[in-house]
Amino acid sequence: MKTKCSVIIGLILALTGATAAHAEKVRTIQAAGETFVAGGTGSPSFVPVITKLGIYWDGKAGTLDCLALAPSHTAGSAGSGNFDSNIMYVTGTIHSVTFKGNTAVIEGNADCTGLGAGLGVPFIMTIQSGGPGARAVLQVSGLTFTETLISGQFSF
Repeated sequence: MKTKCSVIIGLILALTGATAAHAEKVRTIQAAGETFVAGGTGSPSFVPVITKLGIYWDGKAGTLDCLALAPSHTAGSAGSGNFDSNIMYVTGTIHSVTFKGNTAVIEGNADCTGLGAGLGVPFIMTIQSGGPGARAVLQVSGLTFTETLISGQFSF
């Protein structure tokens, strides 16, 4: 009887351990920083653009906020290095994240002001994990912004 009990308890522990070992670890994202947008506003003026970016994903739900700033003064004039003009703000809810190595593909819907203005527009943001030099690409409202992290951290 003792042997049968020991065998049953052993099997229960083995099965429980196996189940726990196979359970997937929940992946999260904590990302915040400042980026440069490649090419700025684009042709013909190529006004430089920086963004303030914050992303949070708890494995089930999350948020994305991206504020794009440009100088209000023309290149070469006093103040042209001050990024003080809000040209776009994207604030959204993340619905899904797919992890591929050191890259996360984030999808959701956002409200946008300025460039690409609209409510509930779909977005895709792809980010690399890492610090300065990590890349991010935001696709929203038919626009694509390729960005390089200059300060902060993308962690997942």
